[in-house]
Amino acid sequence: MSIEIKVPQLPESITDATVATWHKKAGDPVTRDENILDLETDKVVLEVPAPSDGIMAEILQTEGNIVKEGDILALFNAGAKSTAAPGLANKTEPTEQKINTTLSPSVRHLAKELNVDTSQIQGSGKDGRILKSDIMDWLDQQEQKASPQAQDNIIPTQVEQGKRPQQRVAMTRLRAKIAQRLVEAQQTAAILTTFNEVNLQQIIDLRTKYKDQFAKTHDSKLGFMSFFVRATIEALKAFPAVNASIDGDDILYHGYYDIGIAVGSPRGLVVPVIRDAEQLNFADIEKQIRQYGEKAQAGSLTYEELQGGTFTISNGGIYGSMLSTPILNPPQSAILGMHNIIQRPVAENGEVVIRPMMYLALSYDHRIIDGKEAVQFLVKIKTLLEDPARILLNI
Repeated sequence: MSIEIKVPQLPESITDATVATWHKKAGDPVTRDENILDLETDKVVLEVPAPSDGIMAEILQTEGNIVKEGDILALFNAGAKSTAAPGLANKTEPTEQKINTTLSPSVRHLAKELNVDTSQIQGSGKDGRILKSDIMDWLDQQEQKASPQAQDNIIPTQVEQGKRPQQRVAMTRLRAKIAQRLVEAQQTAAILTTFNEVNLQQIIDLRTKYKDQFAKTHDSKLGFMSFFVRATIEALKAFPAVNASIDGDDILYHGYYDIGIAVGSPRGLVVPVIRDAEQLNFADIEKQIRQYGEKAQAGSLTYEELQGGTFTISNGGIYGSMLSTPILNPPQSAILGMHNIIQRPVAENGEVVIRPMMYLALSYDHRIIDGKEAVQFLVKIKTLLEDPARILLNI
């Protein structure tokens, strides 16, 4: 029986998708629920599974095509069996077999593109899952094993011939969407940034004292981000406009706190959202952030995990940033930028001492947040972080 394989229902607000990677070709046998195609959207990669056991009959949409919900992607013969010689029907190259059964779509695509046999790679992700970074590290190791003499022969040749290599690569859907949203934010919002600095000595002392007991009790590391999330929530409660957004001629004041955490991924910047963060304790926040980080690297974040958010925190400090002016994540009205922690001399009680200091930046939409509110909001966060007992006592 011939079946039409169509573009599945797309997440809300997504109107189309790009045919990213076909994992089967016409004539290939497939099993029920086996992933046959990756569709890339502005936010996530969607897998299209086989409806049943059968044979791929015809591919109607080639890689790179833009498709919409309900478009026919391919024809499929349900229940049909391969006409290949006995013993060959299910034969697959080791790399392809590994790619099709155990990897996320983005990692599978990268391994196929680079012709890497992932069976040779030890994954560093959760439960040994292979990440994109694992593939790139493995390739680097292979290059290092190559003969130095062979590499020396390449470099002079390029210099002597005066080569000036360049490569043109189409933007991914995610990168294009990021570019569009950032430009829109700059053009539609009245963005200002205010700065402050925070002494993290007390938080560092707390982490040093309780990190082992915290990890043993909660099976999670105690990081800095949970302190920043909790401090941010208390500051948002004190200054509701910072947690609001503009909708036409109205201002929406959100009575909940969905905190987006900006993280880097192989596909670009993504902002998974910790929902109802005000109801979570430190351990819950740390676990969610860790899970989101792992899923971002594996390319397995869902659209629902990236949707919404009332306020965003971006930590450029993990990359060594000393100071920056973060851009708003529309339709949100503010974003907090964290930066590198540096031991610096500061004055305390008339004496110069060395303390772990961090610069904080708050970019905000001046259309609904006054400068006074923005400054006081950032001072509130500073006060809570420098005396973290205030977070627990709600004072």
